[in-house]
Amino acid sequence: VQLVESGGGLVQAGGSLRLSCAASGSTFRLIHMGWYRQGPGKERELVAIITSDGGRTNYAESVKGRFTISRDNAENTIYLQMNSLKPEDTAVYYCNAFFVITGNYWGQGTQVTVSS
Repeated sequence: VQLVESGGGLVQAGGSLRLSCAASGSTFRLIHMGWYRQGPGKERELVAIITSDGGRTNYAESVKGRFTISRDNAENTIYLQMNSLKPEDTAVYYCNAFFVITGNYWGQGTQVTVSS
């Protein structure tokens, strides 16, 4: 399984970005996909996850009401719509896919920089 992210960039505070993550290869026994981020000098943290059928989502408290995760099962792609961005959202954002038995897969990461 390969995960390819796109959509990062530089934006001013209050702006919006949309990240995409396309999964290639077999998605059999995929449990959920999601986004994590790692800011400068910080540990990697969960941002949002969505179940393989798209039925359930979960968000970090810090992004609730501002970020929305969604998926297109036909394209094996997930999205992260990020609105009202803050400088503290600056981080490398990583796409994640979790499978039964084989565990976690990660994308290469995409930089999001929010200027004040």
